[in-house]
Amino acid sequence: MRIFHFHGGRIDETDRLPAGPPARGFLWVSCAREEFAGSLPALQESLQALAGCPLVDLHVSDLLNEHLPSHYDYTSRYDLLVFRRLTSALAARGRAAAKEDALAAQHPGRPAPGPARLPSGLRQIDTSPVGFAAFDRLLLSVHPADCQERDAFAARLLRAANHPDLPGATADHSTGHVPGNGYRPPSGPADLMLRLISAMVDGYLDLRRLLTRQFEHWQGALLQPSARFMNWNALLDARLLLHHLDEVCDDQRGAVQDWIDALEALPVDAPAARQRDHELLAVRARDVLEHIDRVVHHVRRMEQNTETAVQMHFNVQSNRANDIMRILTAVTAVFLPLNLIAGIFGMNFEWIPLIHRQSGFWWALTSMGATAVALVLYFWRKRYLARPER
Repeated sequence: MRIFHFHGGRIDETDRLPAGPPARGFLWVSCAREEFAGSLPALQESLQALAGCPLVDLHVSDLLNEHLPSHYDYTSRYDLLVFRRLTSALAARGRAAAKEDALAAQHPGRPAPGPARLPSGLRQIDTSPVGFAAFDRLLLSVHPADCQERDAFAARLLRAANHPDLPGATADHSTGHVPGNGYRPPSGPADLMLRLISAMVDGYLDLRRLLTRQFEHWQGALLQPSARFMNWNALLDARLLLHHLDEVCDDQRGAVQDWIDALEALPVDAPAARQRDHELLAVRARDVLEHIDRVVHHVRRMEQNTETAVQMHFNVQSNRANDIMRILTAVTAVFLPLNLIAGIFGMNFEWIPLIHRQSGFWWALTSMGATAVALVLYFWRKRYLARPER
C-alpha cells in the first residue's frame, strides 16, 4: 500500500494512514487488489475516520472483481469509477512502438522498422480493472498486483512536484508538469483520478501505432497479386482483437461520460477559485473523453481498412482467376478449328478431297496454321491474350 499526501503543491509519501483527515490538502491511498482484500476491515475503519464514510458492500465487490467492465457509480459521499487499463506487456510494446516512430520522425533517412520486429501474435487485448473511490479529500485506488504504470506515474508525479526545475524536464500531460510554467498540482482527488485515467488512455494511444504497423503489413500482403496470403487465422484473431478493443473503449467512454454528466449536474455556488477548479476539472474530463474517442475512431477505421483490404484481396484473386480462364478459353478456341480439321481428315471414307494427293498433307497443315494465326491475331486484337497491367 502506498499513501501520498498532497499539500501546498508538494507530495509526501507516508508509511501508514493518519488517524484523522489532513489539516490541508488531500490523500491518495493506492493498494493492490489482493492487499485491498486482505486489509479491508482496517481500511474501512480508516475511511470512516478520514472521510466520514466507508465503502458500500456492493462497491467493495466491484473493486475486488477482476472481470468488471468500466463503469461509474456514486453515493452522496463519494464517486466510484472503474476503468480498465492495458496490461504491462501490451503497454510496454505500445510505448516501444511510439519511441520508434519518434526516432523515425527525427531521422527521416533511417529505414522504418519492419513487421519482423513486431510481436508474432497479438491474440487478445489483455486488460484489467482499476477502481477509484473519490471522496472530498481522499482518493482510494485499487490496482492489479503488477501495476507498473501506477509506480511509474507516482515517480513522475513526485519528481514533478518536489523537483520541478530539473534540467531536461519535458511536458507531462498526465501529471500536469509543464516546463516553464511550473508544476500544476492536482486540485483534488477527482483531478488526480482523471490524471491517472489519462495516463492509462495514453497506453491505448500508443498501442494504436503497434496495431497500425501490423495491419499495414497484412494489408500489403493481401494486396500482392502474385503472392498467396495464408495467415488467415492471425488476421481473424486481429479482427476479433479490434472488436474487443472497441467494446472496451465504449465501456470506458460510457463510464467517463456518466461521470462528466454527474459533475455538470453538481451545483456550483462556491467562490471563484472553486468554480475555476470545477471548470478545469470539466476540461480535463472532456480531454480524457476526447482521447478515448480518438482510440475508438482509430480502431473503427482500422476495421474498415482491414475489411476493405480483404475485399480487395478477393477481388484481385477473382480478377486473376478470370484472366487465367480468359487465356485458357482463347487457347482452347484456337485449337478447336485445328481439331475439327484433323477430325475431318481422319474420317474413314475412301474419297476425301486431298487425301490421295501428295501435297494434301501440306495443304491441310497450311490451312491449320493459317487458321491458328488468324485466331491468335484476332484474340490479341480483342485483348483476350494481353498481359494484365500491374
